[in-house]
Amino acid sequence: VQLQASGGGLVQAGGSLALSCVASGTISGITALGWYRQAPRKQRELVATITTGFGRITYADSVKGRFTISRDSAKNTVYLQMRNLKSEDTAVYYCNADYQETYSDGSGRSYDFWGQGTQVTVSS
Repeated sequence: VQLQASGGGLVQAGGSLALSCVASGTISGITALGWYRQAPRKQRELVATITTGFGRITYADSVKGRFTISRDSAKNTVYLQMRNLKSEDTAVYYCNADYQETYSDGSGRSYDFWGQGTQVTVSS
């Protein structure tokens, strides 16, 4: 699985930005797509995820009501619309795919795939 993220950039506080991520390769095993972020000197954290089956969505508390994750199954693309951005949203944003490989004996294994990261900078 390859993930190609785009979007991001520099925006003033209160502004909006949109990210997109296209998945390619053997995508049939992807069970969820999402976004994580990592600010300087901090651990990578979940921003939002959406499952590929039922479209179940999870948001970090810090972005609820401001960020919206969506997907276009036909385009194998996941989007993150970010509104009312704050300086604390400044980070490198990474696209993520949860992948489930199932074997003939019924067992399986999960993998994480990551995109290259895109910088979001919010100036106050």
